[in-house]
Amino acid sequence: MTHGMRTETHPQNLGERRDWRETATRYSLLPLRIFLGVTFVYAGLDKLTDSAFMKASGSGSIGDMMRGVRDSAAIPALVDLSLKSPVGFGYAIAFGELAVGIGTLIGLWARLAALGGALISLSLWLTVSWASDPYYYGNDLPYLFCWTPLVLAGASYWSLDAVIRQRRRSAY
Repeated sequence: MTHGMRTETHPQNLGERRDWRETATRYSLLPLRIFLGVTFVYAGLDKLTDSAFMKASGSGSIGDMMRGVRDSAAIPALVDLSLKSPVGFGYAIAFGELAVGIGTLIGLWARLAALGGALISLSLWLTVSWASDPYYYGNDLPYLFCWTPLVLAGASYWSLDAVIRQRRRSAY
């Protein structure tokens, strides 16, 4: 008899019933993936469908927004780069958010999509959200850290990456 030691074993795809904790752990990143994917798809589509946003100047435009944050940005050179072609930058951000969101939702190249989301969040934090005081009022910093688990873990379940991985294993 063993005292103070767990001797049970966990099933490894043997058709046995799994403990609820194991199931919860397995799917723990799925709500984060869905939230970030839907949010980034929505953000990309919102930018692409907003006629005021995709302009170099005017109320609500990407150009005016970037000019407004230029002096308070952590890296003003990033803002200057975007101001060389504000409309092009707006489209790049919108299509980037759309690609990241779709890749995250369907789990295709999930780590790469998450890295793209983290880089978008980082660049927005260093430019647009930097002046938020206190810093935690800016939403781009939490998004940056929300992407980190998905960069590290990818999309192991309910993803095209998992389907591709399974097909590769069964081919050998």
